[in-house]
Amino acid sequence: MFKHKKIKTGGKYIEAFWIRLLSKNLILLKGSKGYLMCGYLNMLSAQRSGDIAGKFTGVRTIEEALKAKLHSCTSKAGKSGLYPGQPVKDALKLIA
Repeated sequence: MFKHKKIKTGGKYIEAFWIRLLSKNLILLKGSKGYLMCGYLNMLSAQRSGDIAGKFTGVRTIEEALKAKLHSCTSKAGKSGLYPGQPVKDALKLIA
């Protein structure tokens, strides 16, 4: 399964992708300066590549991801101003 949406944040658009893979829901929120990933499998690949990433727990839809808070971040994400406990909507402004 695959869903795609464009979400407006701060006058810019974020692309949101929802993918069901191996019974896990993976959500990718992508902006021009980076991206946030939701789901354990995506988090691992993002950590390996050193890109900006966030992990959420209990997220099943794009809408739930937007209402969530960051669960954890890579060290590179921390240098970009992202931190655990930060609302996703605020984090999106940093990657837009």
